[in-house]
Amino acid sequence: MKNCINLIVILLLVTSCGTSKTKVTKNFSSKQVGMIMNGKALEPMRVFKINNTQDSILLRSKSAYVKPDVNDLVLKQFTDRLFATVRDSMSMGVGIAAPQVGILKNIIWVQRFDKDEAPFEVYLNPIITNYSDIKQTRREGCLSIPDRAEVLNSRSKSITIEYDTMEAKHVVETITDFTAVIFQHEIDHLYGILFLDHLDKEIRDAN
Repeated sequence: MKNCINLIVILLLVTSCGTSKTKVTKNFSSKQVGMIMNGKALEPMRVFKINNTQDSILLRSKSAYVKPDVNDLVLKQFTDRLFATVRDSMSMGVGIAAPQVGILKNIIWVQRFDKDEAPFEVYLNPIITNYSDIKQTRREGCLSIPDRAEVLNSRSKSITIEYDTMEAKHVVETITDFTAVIFQHEIDHLYGILFLDHLDKEIRDAN
């Protein structure tokens, strides 16, 4: 009953036309709002797995634009819960994308190993605008693909990315080395692409 009441309150906020500083934008459907708000900000969400048929269909779907807005309560709750998921003891990943918890929105978290103390940072609407011709060989795994890791040779050594911050600042940045692999992996998720797809391509190209 408590969860139902909370959902009703959020839905009323979503449809409100008020100008409160704590307004909620229409970034999410009512179903997505229910998934996001049915838990505390620090409560991990369920990770979707490729070996589940319904999960697999969603993981193969393309995500949608999200409007940056620090006053969007649902967006803030979702980014908090997405971070809690990637850092949960059951996951402990170095990156995560929104589709991996069933929300088809262009949002990712990445651990920045190229920065002091390797902080986690959230990115909205990230795209890769340039891939270096020089490749790197790295071992990859995925929270959505249980008990499997493979070595890929096709990830670019350097990439140029563009993204939005929660404060609606648009940023262009060049990323290199292992952190570039994480970005490539997570942004792939936003297009319904898994790292095994790259492995399959490498195998086909080698034959």
